[in-house]
Amino acid sequence: MPATAVTAAALAAGPALLLAAPVHADDAAPASTGSAGASVLRADLDVSLLDKTVQVPVLSTLNEVRVPAAGRDSGAADKTALDVRVDGLAVSEGDAHPDGPQAVNIARAEVATADATVDADGAEASSNLARAEVHVPGLPALSLIKVEEVTSKAVCAVGEKPRAESNTLGSVTVLGKRVTVTVGGEPTVVAVPGVGEVSLGFSQTETTRSAASAAALRLRVSVNPLKLNVAEVEGEVTLVEAECETPAGGGTGPAEEPGDRPQGDAEPVQDERPADAADPAPERQLAETGGSSATPYLVGGAALLVGLGLSGLVLARIRTRG
Repeated sequence: MPATAVTAAALAAGPALLLAAPVHADDAAPASTGSAGASVLRADLDVSLLDKTVQVPVLSTLNEVRVPAAGRDSGAADKTALDVRVDGLAVSEGDAHPDGPQAVNIARAEVATADATVDADGAEASSNLARAEVHVPGLPALSLIKVEEVTSKAVCAVGEKPRAESNTLGSVTVLGKRVTVTVGGEPTVVAVPGVGEVSLGFSQTETTRSAASAAALRLRVSVNPLKLNVAEVEGEVTLVEAECETPAGGGTGPAEEPGDRPQGDAEPVQDERPADAADPAPERQLAETGGSSATPYLVGGAALLVGLGLSGLVLARIRTRG
């Protein structure tokens, strides 16, 4: 190859070598928007009927709210009664249910509220139940549980540790028996001969670094009414729940502008320099002389081009002498 061609090739390849730079990828996970939810009653029961081999599930909630949902960041509910339909249930004695012979009342209360809110400062949920009775299918006259007042609250504020609390105020009666409220420890078991057994847990709370939950009363139910065509009822009933998850990226102060974070902050800062920029350390070292991070590459490229040019001249002289 002629010396001029070698020199031209080197000059053509030089810019490509000098302009090569690493590519930065942004793989940050999307931030959580936070959430909050509350309910006054949640029933998950299986009803076995006397004249059938199948079980009829009873899955129902009273005043359940959950946000964010459908573009809303807050929600509230205050219904004071819960009625469900149980297929195969026999007609009860006394007044017929307004929703039909196979409908049964699960809960009645004077006060039953649930609230949930999510915003940039945090998430919060609460629920409250007062002067309430809860029934299961097959036991229309005997209440599963009667309470004076129970409350639950969960708070997940940005920058603070999540917290949850539940309170049971006044008396609690299970299957006609008054029970003592005990927070923590083993559940209280109430057994009634000829009726069944209920395991009762009070004020169950749980917190993590970003979430909190509370349930005032949790009942494990196993009763055999042998009435109204109901052979057995098993499952769980939860009263007065609240839960929340802390939003990520929210706060009470103004959002930080790029470059406003102190140098001593230990949190990682996203690199917003152009993709063809090199490490900032060489820039600081070369700033006093007016150089930049590309200077070492320019110097090396120039040396390479000078060497190729000299080699070409030597080869040309050898050929001329020959």
